[in-house]
Amino acid sequence: MNIAIFGYGKMGKEIEKILIERGHKVVERITSKSDKSAINTSNIDVVIEFSSPHAAAANIQFCIDHKLPIVIGTTGWYEQLDTLKQNCNANQSAMVYGTNFSIGVNIFFTINSALAKIMNANLGYTCTVKEVHHTEKKDAPSGTGITIAEDIIAEMDTYQKWENVNKSEISGPEVLSLASERLPDVPGTHIVSYENNIDRIDLIHTAKNRTGFALGSVLAAEWIKNKQGVFSIKEIMPELIKEII
Repeated sequence: MNIAIFGYGKMGKEIEKILIERGHKVVERITSKSDKSAINTSNIDVVIEFSSPHAAAANIQFCIDHKLPIVIGTTGWYEQLDTLKQNCNANQSAMVYGTNFSIGVNIFFTINSALAKIMNANLGYTCTVKEVHHTEKKDAPSGTGITIAEDIIAEMDTYQKWENVNKSEISGPEVLSLASERLPDVPGTHIVSYENNIDRIDLIHTAKNRTGFALGSVLAAEWIKNKQGVFSIKEIMPELIKEII
């Protein structure tokens, strides 16, 4: 396939590496300095978008307008998600979006929801979530951290909302603490902790590098070619896993 990469930072370069390994060709590398009017859209099969929160919505709309299937790994723009979904369907275009394209993280999502369901049996545990990323990450909390927190809230009656604070700073017992930390050279670590006066259970995912995120986005790009509609990475992940086993 001919692929355009919107956002050519460290992640964009990792995506390009995997695309080439899988026999694809990168025909456009779009940065904040690029003139999108100069893009040869007729030569693009799929776009992979890993830019920045403030640029993502405009990039997505550009792809919708030109009927370019797009895989969106950027987070921090979801207040515009409903509008862009409607626009995508109206224009018979295609998009896959998600807070995390890593296969390992999506397995983590499944385990997290299952554990939260068990913990809803009033076992006396309190829950906290923490996400740690590199200092270049622009949004906090991370989209992945939000997904983890919202999945817990969906399964546990105790929690009604999350706040991006440490446990000692939450505004009430119905609030789930979702803490953020930024450190140099950390691709991404997410920790869900359940604790009572007897013990503590930690569920942890640690990314060693950006490869998992990049591979998932490339698999999604291969999947979405010649399709129409709006899809989340969660709903298509079972099909993507079949491609690598």
